[in-house]
Amino acid sequence: MSRSAHPAGPRHADVLPEGHYTAPPTDLNALDEKVWARTVSRNDDGVVRVGGIEVTRLAEEFGTPAYFLDEADFRARCRAWADAFGKDADVFYAGKAFLSRAVVRWLTEEGLNLDVCSGGELTTALDAGMPAERIAFHGNNKSEQEIERAVRVGVGRIVLDSFQEIVRVAHIAQSLGKRQRVQIRVTVGVEAHTHEFIATAHEDQKFGIALAGGQAAEAVRRALRLDGLELIGIHSHIGSQIFDMAGFEVSARRVVQLLAQVRDEHGVELPEIDLGGGLGIAYTSEDDPREPHDIAKALGEIVTRECEAAGLRTPRISVEPGRAIVGPTAFTLYEVGTVKPLEGLRTYVSVDGGMSDNIRTALYDAEYSVALVSRISDAAPMLSRVVGKHCESGDIVVKDAFLPADLAPGDLIAVPATGAYCRSMASNYNHALRPPVVAVRDGEARVIVRRETEEDLLRLDVG
Repeated sequence: MSRSAHPAGPRHADVLPEGHYTAPPTDLNALDEKVWARTVSRNDDGVVRVGGIEVTRLAEEFGTPAYFLDEADFRARCRAWADAFGKDADVFYAGKAFLSRAVVRWLTEEGLNLDVCSGGELTTALDAGMPAERIAFHGNNKSEQEIERAVRVGVGRIVLDSFQEIVRVAHIAQSLGKRQRVQIRVTVGVEAHTHEFIATAHEDQKFGIALAGGQAAEAVRRALRLDGLELIGIHSHIGSQIFDMAGFEVSARRVVQLLAQVRDEHGVELPEIDLGGGLGIAYTSEDDPREPHDIAKALGEIVTRECEAAGLRTPRISVEPGRAIVGPTAFTLYEVGTVKPLEGLRTYVSVDGGMSDNIRTALYDAEYSVALVSRISDAAPMLSRVVGKHCESGDIVVKDAFLPADLAPGDLIAVPATGAYCRSMASNYNHALRPPVVAVRDGEARVIVRRETEEDLLRLDVG
């Protein structure tokens, strides 16, 4: 494997009009524990290992690109969230972040509930043994078939997202001779500090029923009148990748005001409030996520204070962390291909994956970290852009990062914090084969989602 140096672009990013970094790091071989899974470390020879296994061995056995998930870290984060909220609250893992049968089994064993938002996610959950009463069903446009199955198997709650869905769920439940537990999702008008496409509590978007104009109050009236529904609470979700608790405080206040209105109008105190998920994780060293106990304490104090002010009993709180659990537990391993320096700009580092295995950079302008993981390097830092092999100029994995100037084809680099949404949103663009997910724990590695094959692609092509 060649280790010859390549002509590098500028050594400092401050010449760029945009970009995450303003200066190169002092040590390119250091691994920031904030962005890597807990068992990730670097050997004396510079090779990174996870769960006691070197990435060079993992690449040989499973190929690249591939997602490697630290099972011990995942389980520890599940326990941390469960312990933080305790027995008087509910933690629902948001399956949309990443779901597989192995993950469902881990959740079940660690005592967490599960939030699904499609028939496929529900099928996976049930097939892997998640009790139906521990499942919440979300979605802004659930089909009648999805609703019927959810009601038939007895999911613990369906989150109602529209006036039409209130009637639809009630009718299906009644036709099956059941009374379905439901929550109403409201949009509370909070502008979360996040990307426009992942902010979900302002009025101009597809989710929920607005508090504004009395729409949410009317939704409650209709749900309480229907025999097929048991209204247990109000749901709110303000966005994703949020670090500031201020948005949750405003959201909780407005939801509690609705609960007080329901009590005053109907003589009913709804017993539950779901504040959603969206808590951020560290993608770069500048991100500063909160610990689960801090989050639980802050949310509990907010809801208790607002309920006391309104003269309400404090409802049971539920939350829906997805990214906050699985995001930090995995990294994507790539092999370096073409290394192309652009004089006076940066060096483009092409890898054997790209937007087909991580669309978030192109879709959300998301920022990631990256490191050389197959060896140590004392070379100078090289301003780099890690890109994929797809036929799109927007096929960017890491927009701006520093990598060693002696980076060469055949080197292995890894992008941390890719456990959430990367495999879930992966595609077959350019007929790429979606990578496997490999769980690593205590010196053992096993495939939990296998790599696609060309036969898989052709099997669906029936023309």
